[in-house]
Amino acid sequence: MTITEPSPTVRGGPRIGVLGSYGGFNTGDEAILTCVLSCLRAHRPQARLVVFSRDAGHTRAHQSQADEVVDWEGVPQKPVLDVLAGLDLLVLGGGGILYDGEARRYLRLVGAAQARGVPTFAYAVGAGPLREADDRAAVRTVLPAMADVVVRDEESRLVLEEVGIDRDLTVTADPALLLPPEPFTEQMMRQEGVPGGVRLVGMSVREPGRAAEKLDEGDYHALLADVADFLVRRLDAHVVFVPMERQDVRHAHGVLSRMTAPDRGRILHNTYSPGQILGFMSHLDLVVGMRLHFLIFAALAGLPVLPLPYSGKVFDFARRLGAPALVGVAREQAGLLLAEVDRLWDEFPQRRPDFDERVRQLRERSRETCARCGALLDTLQALPADPAGVPGDDRLAAGDPPRAHTAFPV
Repeated sequence: MTITEPSPTVRGGPRIGVLGSYGGFNTGDEAILTCVLSCLRAHRPQARLVVFSRDAGHTRAHQSQADEVVDWEGVPQKPVLDVLAGLDLLVLGGGGILYDGEARRYLRLVGAAQARGVPTFAYAVGAGPLREADDRAAVRTVLPAMADVVVRDEESRLVLEEVGIDRDLTVTADPALLLPPEPFTEQMMRQEGVPGGVRLVGMSVREPGRAAEKLDEGDYHALLADVADFLVRRLDAHVVFVPMERQDVRHAHGVLSRMTAPDRGRILHNTYSPGQILGFMSHLDLVVGMRLHFLIFAALAGLPVLPLPYSGKVFDFARRLGAPALVGVAREQAGLLLAEVDRLWDEFPQRRPDFDERVRQLRERSRETCARCGALLDTLQALPADPAGVPGDDRLAAGDPPRAHTAFPV
């Protein structure tokens, strides 16, 4: 296990752990972590923030708000469990982590924290699909014993209710809606070969998934190339592909290679922080994309957004944003897709006031998660010491929600 060296300033506040899909694998997840840490720091400036990461080196290098970073994958578990036992609160999330093959892994650590008397909070998590028995059992075992469960969209609430969760579930919005932008300079644009003084359209592509279940990969790339070529012709634009995960680069190249105007396309190749990607949006005029946080960043920048949904979370975001909510993509429906792009561009100036209001409301919903987490911290701090002499801000006192007895080996 790798743990960061103690920070020069010794913090005397509570020790708060944050567990999620962190470690540089996805720009959206890193945006979420930045916002969760900012929330916790705002409520408890002296807190010691402990991030459980899938790549401690990356988190240590890119998340300056973390006081400690703990590797938890592929390492001996006893040191990890010792860190868990020393926490005053464990925050799960945010982001999409309760799904098949992954939910049981995260919830094993949450259950271990609960078994050691540590309060736990679900921070605007996403759920689904949840079809595998082990993951469903983990959800049913651990979530009822959490101090509060906040999900980021209605789709997640429906998934958890279908699994059998019978407790209050609060729906807010994605934590990354509160991410502050960072500059994406003209020099950075030149380094990427993105021309200045022209209309720019951003595109986000990933593996087809459920967005194009009836297409092989070649046809999928060809369809998105048709969209990119249409944008070049219709708007006299250049298209910039924005990878949000490493694997996105390959799919961006696949689309670019099938464009009839590849000289009008560019792929961002350098590594940028989430705030810089959000800052890059200020250079664009329209976006078409699949990755949820690419669409969130575009919405924050006030851009016309055409989502290409591949999962429920993107459908839900499109609906809440009032954006076109297409049901996947198919080769024979290319004309319908291009018509949506055309209509979006023409109608957006009239729709802009409603769009901006919807974004404002989503940001307010995102702030609700932070407020609920802060309220829990206030409650824990106000509790009296328990009979064993443990301070109230360190553990739940007698009479509060019972500790979970996890069914997982810990």
